[in-house]
Amino acid sequence: MSVLSTPVDINRKHLEAARQQIEQGNLKKAAQTLNKAQRQMPNDARVFMLAALMAEKAGNHAKAEEAFARCLELAPMWGPGLLEAALYRARRSQFETAVELAEKVARIEPRNPQVLAGVVDIAHRAGHTEMAVTHLRRGLELFPGDTMLRQYLANDLSSLQEHAEAGQIWDALVQEHPEQHSLRFGRVKACLARGEPAAALSDIGMLQEHFPEDTTLAYYAALARGETPTHQPVEMHRHLFDDLAEQYDMHMVRGLGYQLPKRVAEQLIARHPQKDFNLLDLGCGTGLLGVCLGPMQGFLIGVDSSVKMIEQAARHGIYDRFHNVNLLNALRDTPDGEYDVITCLDVLIYVGDAGTVIPDAARILKTGGEFIFSCETAPEAGPDLVLQATQRYAHKRSHVEELCKQAGLDISIEELILRQEAGQPVSGFVVTAIKNGKKQA
Repeated sequence: MSVLSTPVDINRKHLEAARQQIEQGNLKKAAQTLNKAQRQMPNDARVFMLAALMAEKAGNHAKAEEAFARCLELAPMWGPGLLEAALYRARRSQFETAVELAEKVARIEPRNPQVLAGVVDIAHRAGHTEMAVTHLRRGLELFPGDTMLRQYLANDLSSLQEHAEAGQIWDALVQEHPEQHSLRFGRVKACLARGEPAAALSDIGMLQEHFPEDTTLAYYAALARGETPTHQPVEMHRHLFDDLAEQYDMHMVRGLGYQLPKRVAEQLIARHPQKDFNLLDLGCGTGLLGVCLGPMQGFLIGVDSSVKMIEQAARHGIYDRFHNVNLLNALRDTPDGEYDVITCLDVLIYVGDAGTVIPDAARILKTGGEFIFSCETAPEAGPDLVLQATQRYAHKRSHVEELCKQAGLDISIEELILRQEAGQPVSGFVVTAIKNGKKQA
């Protein structure tokens, strides 16, 4: 009779405990546990991987980089270490390295569902939709019929304008699972993406029976009827910006050439060198305007519908406080004559109709105060408000001028390229409106 023995993993309990302690935020205890594990096995790559995650949690990115480097030096072909290093790079917006590591671990562990999920996540974070599609197709070869993988694939195919295949996937999913509301939502969005909103009417009607108060469905229903909704529901762009928050600055400034906060900050500092004014930053996002302004003598208040964006803005330590509310409610609930300056940069493109925004902003400005906002440009020959294929609004300049005049605002307008999109310039204009205290009846 023979006995087969399995080597004992003397570090397993320590490593499991350390991971749990890191997840709970008990970093001091985690460090002690990892020290014990390293004393037992000085060259255990797992120890360095967890040390890197612990350092990241503590905000010590230099230490995290060092620990990941040591982990990969000790185990260059170890899948979990490669995957965690790739995900870390993606979280740090170091996408070139993240993608390289992700592709490597996918080759090493092609059948690992956890690796597949991580690689697809990295591809999405990096904006490499084609890469995501490649790995989603590979995943469906391994797990044929997987509902979640098919949903991700259909969404990505829509992004790549592969509407026919995306539609086929959604049709099949709805047919297989007619009771799953999320799949009908997905098919509605696919119809909108391919420019056929009327084709979504049936699904929208069925969904509204179950969710009669859903403002997003009401918005989609208006589109399906050929109407232009006056406002976009805040829930739509809240999710968008929650997802973008961590890489928003890199994406907008470096990727799309977005310089508007810098230009507006320079304009404000030129007029107010002491920076002794109170400013309401509507749609503050990650705080790009605040970063460009630097420390203020007056108050700097940020408003945004996305908690994740506010969390990023708060890290700069420049804003005095934040309000997590939508722009319309923020304006409505603010007392008269409260601010010297109000900014609203790249925000009306998501809000829509400026018919209440401009007079409300004028109301809460002090006399002589400034309202600075931007719009994407709608053709003068068309309607005042245009919902574009991008699902962003464009505003007609002459209509904006009239709204400002009626609200008692003297304006100057600069036409400029707001940013790039898909390699093409996005035309718009920036309005500087001064409250003259002579609102028209």
